Amino acid sequence: MAADRLPLIASDQLPAVDDCWNRIGVHGDKSCERLDVHVHCRNCEVHAAAATLLLDRYALIRENDAAADAEEAGEDGRERRSTLVFRLGEEWLGLATRCLSEVAALNPIHSLPHQRSLALLGVTNVRGALVACLSLAELLGLERGGEASGGRRVVPRMLILASQGGPLVAPVDEVDGIHGIPLDLMLDPGRTPDLAARQFASGVVQWRGRSITLLDEGLLLQAMARSLA
Repeated sequence: MAADRLPLIASDQLPAVDDCWNRIGVHGDKSCERLDVHVHCRNCEVHAAAATLLLDRYALIRENDAAADAEEAGEDGRERRSTLVFRLGEEWLGLATRCLSEVAALNPIHSLPHQRSLALLGVTNVRGALVACLSLAELLGLERGGEASGGRRVVPRMLILASQGGPLVAPVDEVDGIHGIPLDLMLDPGRTPDLAARQFASGVVQWRGRSITLLDEGLLLQAMARSLA
């Protein structure tokens, strides 16, 4: 290893997050004494501190992945694209991180009366502002249904995407992480039969034992914006 390389961060070195709301809070046995005061975990300072810590974890992971990608690129000289890999139902998808503001924990989604878009789930709170929340499964035409976790702990997340009209939120079933996908591994979507979300696909790649459909973020954000009209 080169002397000037930074050590990579192991998962056990990341700050731990105690998801007490799933044990003793509103999603657990409701034995937490703080519920008498706060009524719901989302109003509690412990929940807020955990959310901040969770974002810190993602920041460290992103820095760690970027460092790993830089090392790999330095070794083989391959051009790479920073890509968030996530799952909807049984499909693994990739989205360029340049359109990603952050990955957040799930927040309550409040439905809107008299809205006609099937993709528009409602609004959710993002740092004190109400932001439109959309179903990527509906937009992409994907079947909903969870993949067998094989004993893994699977935690749904919300993707906060940066669009010209302001942030947009999309819940996903699982986030794998951010990876530097080598561009020379990408296959033209037209060469792949039965490709998921074909109308939004910019390519497909076999990555770490998974077939990942890479989404065109421009087309996706345009479709999300149209769903708000």
